[in-house]
Amino acid sequence: MPAALDEIIAELSESDRQERIDLLIDFAKNLPPLPEHLAKLKDASHRVEECQSPVYLFAEIVGDRVALYADAPIEAPTVRGFVSLLIEGLSGATVADVLKVPGDLVERCALQEVLGMLRVRGLSGVLRRIKGEVTRAAMAQAENLSLPEQKRFSNQPAAEE
Repeated sequence: MPAALDEIIAELSESDRQERIDLLIDFAKNLPPLPEHLAKLKDASHRVEECQSPVYLFAEIVGDRVALYADAPIEAPTVRGFVSLLIEGLSGATVADVLKVPGDLVERCALQEVLGMLRVRGLSGVLRRIKGEVTRAAMAQAENLSLPEQKRFSNQPAAEE
């Protein structure tokens, strides 16, 4: 697992309930806006279906590193915070490192203790979607496809841990 993400997980798991919520809210405030070239690509092919809130994820491969981008509503601070912590913890990692992130990440962060079951399901869906987007971007890079041309890979399942 990337060291940056490991540090974030350790901080969350060692925090009490209120501190976890506060950390998520802090992360939510730090989610950068989508770059212009991605904002116009927000559509169903980039939406996290498991989330009740409209969350859109994008991955690009720059050299051999992953660049992640997301859009999540300010009105959903816990979801936005989780998305932001994943962006911070995984951006700059290799494709292999992103795909190795364990599927029980929400539990490792002890977020199931502070969030409802539907929200936990949505957050797990965010991680699966990131893995799927990274897989799609890596496949597209191998075929020299631009992000808009990647739609043909949109139904690729995420790699399982």
